[in-house]
Amino acid sequence: MRLQRSRVGIILSYALLTTLALLFFIPVMMMLAGSLKPDERVLMEAGSLAGFIPGEVSLQNYTDVFNRTEFLGFLFNSLFITGTIVIFGLLVNALAAYAFARLRWRGRDLFFNLVLAVMILPLEAIAVPLFYGVSLLGLRDTYLAQILPFIANAFSIYLFYAFFIGLPRELEEAARLDGASTLRTFFSIIVPNSKPVFASVAILNFLMWWGAYLWPLMVTIGPEVRPLPVAIAAFYTLPPLQWGDILAFSVMMVAPVLLLFILFQRWFVRGVAATGIKG
Repeated sequence: MRLQRSRVGIILSYALLTTLALLFFIPVMMMLAGSLKPDERVLMEAGSLAGFIPGEVSLQNYTDVFNRTEFLGFLFNSLFITGTIVIFGLLVNALAAYAFARLRWRGRDLFFNLVLAVMILPLEAIAVPLFYGVSLLGLRDTYLAQILPFIANAFSIYLFYAFFIGLPRELEEAARLDGASTLRTFFSIIVPNSKPVFASVAILNFLMWWGAYLWPLMVTIGPEVRPLPVAIAAFYTLPPLQWGDILAFSVMMVAPVLLLFILFQRWFVRGVAATGIKG
């Protein structure tokens, strides 16, 4: 009887998870199908099963996006801004977390509590004073305005800290006995044993800043440094309004995120599980 109940529970769990996955995947299917349809059919078929079937496949909408806007320039902006935040953020946040998790120094606990407190502050709460500071420095409408304020990230520091605190101290003690400095120990011992958490933090930050809209909208003026989320909002206002083109723009904007997750999903799952258990 218990075995039967267990099997029923497993079946119900999988059925629920499959249903939820389909609900999340439906908009992606409609977006992809709509991007391959003639523009006049997108809204006409949106409320029926035909909305999930492209029918006569055409790449005209994708061609229109490149003809009507500087998509490659916006793509480069997003890749450069997000990539820079992720790469430098991994270095800065990992070093900060290592200092909190392993080094002994005066005020460590106080500063770590301040980092945890910063985690509860949404960007909207600090956007205005941050915008004022960026304006005073003359950084508006630049890459720096979109990169510098977000390299250090409290949540990333916490994830690294939760992982580092669970690593065996014997590894570091052996390195110190061999005469390794703190930085040498970090890069030679800690980093090679922390690949899952590095992958998790990289993916989470990439997702966060790839889709960022509010801050880039506030600090960008012209299209030269405009990232994709702001660019698609501007593209939506360009006459004539063509939903097929907008959906094609959306597909090309989402594709890098899906590709990144597919390539690194194994490390991502391992990192999230490890930080969750050890944190």
